[in-house]
Amino acid sequence: MIAESELAKLSFEGAPLLLTELPGPRAREVLVEAQKYRPPARGPGAPAAAPAGTAPAAAPPLRGAVWDEARGATMKDIDGNILIDLTAGIAVTSVGRSHPKVVAAARSQASKIMHVGIGNESLAHLELAKGLAGMMPGGLKNHCLLSYVQGGSDAVETAIKYARAITGRSQIVAFEGAYHGVWSGSLALTTKSIFKSVFGPLIPGVIHVPYGYCYRCAMGLTYPGCRVACARYLDYKLNTESTGAHDVAAVIVEPLQGEGGYVDPPPEFLGIIMAACEKKGVLFVADEIQAGAGRTGKMWAVEHYGVTPDILIFGKGIGGDAPMAGVAVRDEYAEELSRAPQPNTFERNAVSCAIAATNIGLLTDKKMDLVGRVAEVGNEIKEKLIRETKDIPIVGEVRGKGFMLGVELVKNRETREPYTDTMTITGKVRQRGIIVAACGRDNNTIRFMPPLVITRDYFNKGVDAVLDVLRAEAKAIA
Repeated sequence: MIAESELAKLSFEGAPLLLTELPGPRAREVLVEAQKYRPPARGPGAPAAAPAGTAPAAAPPLRGAVWDEARGATMKDIDGNILIDLTAGIAVTSVGRSHPKVVAAARSQASKIMHVGIGNESLAHLELAKGLAGMMPGGLKNHCLLSYVQGGSDAVETAIKYARAITGRSQIVAFEGAYHGVWSGSLALTTKSIFKSVFGPLIPGVIHVPYGYCYRCAMGLTYPGCRVACARYLDYKLNTESTGAHDVAAVIVEPLQGEGGYVDPPPEFLGIIMAACEKKGVLFVADEIQAGAGRTGKMWAVEHYGVTPDILIFGKGIGGDAPMAGVAVRDEYAEELSRAPQPNTFERNAVSCAIAATNIGLLTDKKMDLVGRVAEVGNEIKEKLIRETKDIPIVGEVRGKGFMLGVELVKNRETREPYTDTMTITGKVRQRGIIVAACGRDNNTIRFMPPLVITRDYFNKGVDAVLDVLRAEAKAIA
């Protein structure tokens, strides 16, 4: 396993280092100017827009940063402030930002050829295809067909099309709390209203069922006495007449929900779902865009549950510093897919392929054992969070796996009413030089998703800063 001293070389030394307030004076100038060109779209956790016909709310405080340089698990802004990054660009930079081997691969490939074009090949693409096929879980390993796109939403759209083409059916089942993207098909699968309230109508034929969110069980039950009723409800929905699920092509599921709150389902959950799919002849689709690429302590999150999907969707950590996402489909469906054209001009961009192939090489390097280290260090951090939050009354639950850990905040542990002012929490943590983000159905979960190469020292510094802010917030509202 790679030594901490070697990992430390990948990041800036002495982080966090704050020279100015955040954002600093130079960054503020850039952010103000940049806002002139940004559409006023709201992200999760942002205040609701003013109703039509009413005066807009006062301008929100200036947020964000202007990054100048990044290394490993650290970011430097244009004012010289260095911050520890516990977000990995939203679970993207798996092997850290600007890893020397990734930079070398990008430079080498860019000096030869970058754009390849539809129907053509490059050696970089072939290397990527072999690497991806060889790292797939279970029966998909070296028995899959691979399609590439630039982002996760695109990949989900592709998976929807493939599922319909393979099965000749149209309906798609997704889960409450799901996030699968923001285009027309993928947004129909996503459930958070802030993303979709003004964009309808979306694609028809989408059915949502409860996820295995034990802390907030939709059925009011308690695990394990519930016998995983949420998953068994899907079985009932698929395999019982007159439930409305008569034309289902696929069930798409996040093995560990991301934007929904870093929700780790019961160990039996995915197995029951897969069995229900097999009974009905429905494709089982795993969205591993956020949970994959080693983030949970296994290469793919489905490996924790002993299931192999028919279609696996990948992205984020596979491409790392470059846009790269796509789908892996069982190769037995080659004939059906021959009738399902899916052109994409930039699908085999040689630079993106070279970067992704290098990422995969680092993730699968047995000597480095980054994924094994994620399991080990992630367990240490999870145990610390559980131990240190026992006396913080606004913490309802700590959950997750590996470097995909969530701390759900509540106003009251008995009622479990969500504590939703997480932008204040993350803002105060940032003023300490630590970048964290929130998620959750009520945006009340602080998530820890650092680059896989973060040192124990930097991870613990970040966690300590979050704990200090949570303690202060709990006292302030007591």
